[in-house]
Amino acid sequence: MRDKFISADEAAALVPDGATVALMGGGGGLMEATELFQAIERRFLASGHPRGLTAVHALGIGDKRSRGMNCFAHEGLVRRVIGGHWVWSPRMQQLAQDNRIEAYILPGGVSSQLFRAIGAGAPGLITHVGLGTVCDPRLGGGRMNEAARDDLAEVITLDGREYLRYKPYRVDVAIVRASAADEDGNISFEHEAANLDAQAIALAARNSGGRVIVQVRERLERGALKAREVRIPGAWVDAVVVVPGQRTSYDIVFDPGLSGELTGAARATAEMPATGPADEPFSERQAVARRAACELVEGAVVNYGVGIPDAVAKLVARRGELGRIQQTIEHGTYGGSLLDGVLFGYARNASAMLDAPTQFDFYGGGGLDIAFLGFGEMDELGCVNVSRLGGLAVGPGGFIDIAQNARKVVFCGTFAAKGVELATGDGRLRVLRQGAVRKLVRRVDQVTFSGPQALQRGQTALYLTERASFRLTPRGLELFEIAPGIDLERDVLDQMDFRPLLAEPVAVMPASHFQRDDDGFGALSRRAGAAP
Repeated sequence: MRDKFISADEAAALVPDGATVALMGGGGGLMEATELFQAIERRFLASGHPRGLTAVHALGIGDKRSRGMNCFAHEGLVRRVIGGHWVWSPRMQQLAQDNRIEAYILPGGVSSQLFRAIGAGAPGLITHVGLGTVCDPRLGGGRMNEAARDDLAEVITLDGREYLRYKPYRVDVAIVRASAADEDGNISFEHEAANLDAQAIALAARNSGGRVIVQVRERLERGALKAREVRIPGAWVDAVVVVPGQRTSYDIVFDPGLSGELTGAARATAEMPATGPADEPFSERQAVARRAACELVEGAVVNYGVGIPDAVAKLVARRGELGRIQQTIEHGTYGGSLLDGVLFGYARNASAMLDAPTQFDFYGGGGLDIAFLGFGEMDELGCVNVSRLGGLAVGPGGFIDIAQNARKVVFCGTFAAKGVELATGDGRLRVLRQGAVRKLVRRVDQVTFSGPQALQRGQTALYLTERASFRLTPRGLELFEIAPGIDLERDVLDQMDFRPLLAEPVAVMPASHFQRDDDGFGALSRRAGAAP
């Protein structure tokens, strides 16, 4: 059997011009094959090859500077990018905005599941996920700029019900990150902080007749891996690149707590103290998180997005309630203490790690009770936009898959942006300066969550800001709460592009949500739908 172990530069030479390349990873370096990415960039800058690549990735990859998708952000290197999340590569966003590449988005879960469907030889992925959003061909077909002209999906009808069929494509190269490979190329994820969609993209490339290239930290002897430790069999693998300095994240060399390897006493002593409002200046961010946390019910299966939802997760951890809910993230992780910011996607001492396509199967089938998600814009129909903001491609990541399938979705965000000045911490909220950018608009720029579709599905949708709370009703978007100290007309209604319905009466949120010296933690509700 030939030796599959080669250098990063030799691996980069295996990527032909015009190839469709499946990439994996998450922000902060999560399961990112950094050295392989850099080798491809190095080869292109030196020789002009490979050229005209189609790069496909489900989640955001990079550091907003030079790593991750930034390695591919060169005109000529990529022709088309189908990205789940774009913000980690401002250079790629700029190429898209300037129409120098064809820019598309897919829901993160759809992208991962489509890799698996391609590998299985299926006629694409047939799913309800994306209906009524920017991924629906009637609302954009996933196109993010004028250079993008194809629809990535089509509407079909089965048994009288509409679905989207996301079209399959050939995967020429899969670039995978893992922990170890034995002499036969059998691959283990033992020291990784997630599984993501590594197995799915390897399967897609293998059965498309393409190449599977894996970056690992160590080379093991033949037979060193137990059969159950092998996540990608050597029969699927064409080349392995060993990078002894491979890190858990860009900044973390290795942490067994993040890879889920600790048990018993070692796990208990490795627990990090929960962070929360006391660790940063009190602000409207904590106020929104406190209000959102009131929606939790005991035993709920929960997902947290980035931004203010991070603060909700911290509140739950700080009050010692983690054992009373089932915490998940789309990367495939259950339980543990969630990391945030650039390390979103990592969990310390997780209770379970699944592959991402399976996690999205769970979400898509209705397994998620509550999702806490951010928003960029919302409109009078209850639609939310997070995928294109300020003219830049942002992408939904797992947002569409999660928001469309949770029984209750709680959008958490600030009421306005750019130049807002607020005063709080004494049990009230006062607006000292209104924001220059309105986030509550008549129509969102792109539909990443559809209010009308949510009503058809019977979802509960709440939209929580520091100034006011809204809910989706069959009659329209209804304002049902305001913060203490807020003037309804001046600070809320006059700062919106539409007039919402008003509850009778409009309630006032508890002052404890806005009190600096009160953590605002109420007991976790034991009944569904309990109000604060």
